[in-house]
Amino acid sequence: MEIFFWLSGLLIIYIYIGYPLLLKWLPRHPEPSSAPEAPLPKITVIIPAFNEEKCIQATILNKLTSNYPAHQLQVIVVSDESEDATDTIVTTIAEQDSRVSLIRQSPRQGKTSGLNLAIPQATGDIIIFSDANSQYHPDAIKHLVAMFNNPEIGYVTGKMVYVNEDGSLIGDGCSAYMKYENHLRSLESATGSVVGVDGGIDAIRKELYQPMNQDQLPDFVLPLKVVTQGKRVAYCENALLNEESLSSAQSEFRMRVRVSLRAYWAMWDMKHLFNPFIYKWFTLQLASHKLLRYLAFIPLFIAFVSNGLITGDSIFYAVTFITQVTFYSSAAFVALNDGSKNKWFGLAHYFCLINIASAMAFIKFVKREKIILWKPRVG
Repeated sequence: MEIFFWLSGLLIIYIYIGYPLLLKWLPRHPEPSSAPEAPLPKITVIIPAFNEEKCIQATILNKLTSNYPAHQLQVIVVSDESEDATDTIVTTIAEQDSRVSLIRQSPRQGKTSGLNLAIPQATGDIIIFSDANSQYHPDAIKHLVAMFNNPEIGYVTGKMVYVNEDGSLIGDGCSAYMKYENHLRSLESATGSVVGVDGGIDAIRKELYQPMNQDQLPDFVLPLKVVTQGKRVAYCENALLNEESLSSAQSEFRMRVRVSLRAYWAMWDMKHLFNPFIYKWFTLQLASHKLLRYLAFIPLFIAFVSNGLITGDSIFYAVTFITQVTFYSSAAFVALNDGSKNKWFGLAHYFCLINIASAMAFIKFVKREKIILWKPRVG
């Protein structure tokens, strides 16, 4: 049991602490500049939407009024057979502004099929992907596009900042977890390629876009396809996106299960990237940041059970077990009391939420379940 405890404990430490420290020691690429430079290329913003009548107009206007040359900007909304007024709203805007167009996908086939459908109609050299509720900062597009001044870069992701409905910031990136993720992206961008991106604010060179299967997660698979083509995926901290956070743990949990399941399938589909003889450091990054992270529930469970069985062996094991019990009890307290204002309890709750969601998704993955269609973010 001691061997199980130590091996699982060391693996957990590596996943959350050791990997970021390792990135600091890897060889670094010259830092790309995100300072806007002329001439600016033609761009196309693609917005997948399903029943987004509440926010689609604001999102389109947000893109049209961004600090980017108007004649170099195109907006395509892909309506996945929306049943509300989404199509009518987009059509009305398109009649007043020729830069906007609507593609209606029927029958419903999901976001990935929608992107595949829109790409042939995109006139931009750079394709930018936005969620239907994503509000960019005025210079966000300029900063994203400027990163492509480096010919090694084929894909760029920006920084998501969660806000309340009234627009006030919730910390820096919603939580300590988002700060941690953004820090990892910065390190990965400096040493190789970013492994995980924010689907609401990312961009790709059009010539690098490869059609995906409708069940594949574009936020994960598309950057991996760019890496297979010999280009890097970079993080642009100056490209800021405001997006409303989910207000309920149930909604967050469902979203995490959905994303985790599609991530498992993405890693399975792109398993050739786990060959270190071909992809070298990127294989380490992919395995550490994604594969081990999504499977972290396994060593967490082993560490807890094995620790409980050896608490009588020494005071050290008793203390570590009490620490684990306290941590998980804090998470349970938040869940049972419908939230907590204590940020440390909240962090423990969120940590457990995403790991339980990963475990649930893994069970679905083993059962070969897949998720293709999506619904608007609620709650």
